[in-house]
Amino acid sequence: MKAVTWHGKRDVRVEEVPDPMIKEPNDAVIRVTSSGICGSDLHLYEVLGPFMAEGDILGHEPMGVVEAVGSTVNGLKPGDRVVIPFNIACGHCHMCGMELYAQCETTQVREHGMGAALFGYTKLYGRVPGAQAEYLRVPEAQFGPIKVPEGPPDERFVYLSDVLPTAWQAVAYAEIPEGGTVAVFGLGPIGQMCARIARHLGHHVIGVDGVPERLEMARRHGVEVVDASETHDVPEEIRARTSGRGADSVIDAVGMEAHGSPAAKIAQTLTGLLPDAMAAPLMSHAGVDRLNALNQCIDSVRRCGVISVIGVYGGMTDPMPMLRLFDKGVTLRMGQAHVKRWISALMPLVTDDSDPLGVMDLTTHRVPLDEAPAAYEMFQKKADGAIKVLLKP
Repeated sequence: MKAVTWHGKRDVRVEEVPDPMIKEPNDAVIRVTSSGICGSDLHLYEVLGPFMAEGDILGHEPMGVVEAVGSTVNGLKPGDRVVIPFNIACGHCHMCGMELYAQCETTQVREHGMGAALFGYTKLYGRVPGAQAEYLRVPEAQFGPIKVPEGPPDERFVYLSDVLPTAWQAVAYAEIPEGGTVAVFGLGPIGQMCARIARHLGHHVIGVDGVPERLEMARRHGVEVVDASETHDVPEEIRARTSGRGADSVIDAVGMEAHGSPAAKIAQTLTGLLPDAMAAPLMSHAGVDRLNALNQCIDSVRRCGVISVIGVYGGMTDPMPMLRLFDKGVTLRMGQAHVKRWISALMPLVTDDSDPLGVMDLTTHRVPLDEAPAAYEMFQKKADGAIKVLLKP
């Protein structure tokens, strides 16, 4: 089969690789019909190379059609249309019993002290072959796959794999009070859906970004925006719009590669020049994140407000402004999305023909799998108005 494989910094290729097979009785194999390129895939493309190996198959946002199931998989059969959550969970361990699926004890990558295994995402998360491919082996298929109806296009459902539950969790963790204001930093796909979900739940939303196409998309969905490229002091602007206090809640949907963090950019660049054997332990124990967005979130939240961090960070000793956090009484919540925890709330919204979350207005590019290398470059450079790219095998 064809698959998107990693070969180094800014070097992904479409290659022929062996077809996946049923290896365990609780496996399934799906034929992939759509697979997203995620913002966190760009971290592999740019920053997290020391944790990758040549030939690793990328991708963790798939949906498709079941081709085969193992002998212990019940409730799933060939021909079923399914979305696959990006994290791999068993559904029956202690953590899964608490609906904390991103910390599944069956698939935790204990060798590296990490949580549940993920598709297509570095040795830290199990080096499980990813979903930007024609076919995908799905471990723990007795629990993971989400069946969806036939008929509507993939764009209606594919974002249940990551974008929608990640955004829903970010809003839930933000604990926005009734009638309150949330500021969403970063209007990429996750930030767009955070903003739309918060508005759907009745909150006042301020979206922050500096990319014109992202700002315009947010405006289309009724979001009040701050153009970071033209605003000298974003936190001050947010305070000005919230009676001088700051937002009740703030969502950081940016993460480790935020603009405006020159020292961390230098650290990322220098780390990228090191051999992987030296770079990986450095990145595991040092601060290599660009924290500009997070620092602005801290400045923008009101006293005793909540910051929900959904953007991916990777450094271990990043400097945190603990005095400011403590003095303001800020609550921080963060973590990988527990995908299946949120599906019961999301499924009625994505199956509603009125499309209340605007899922049909998120994909900006639909690209054949063969063109994945160019799509990665376009997405990384934010060229051609790229906000969300779907690969079509």
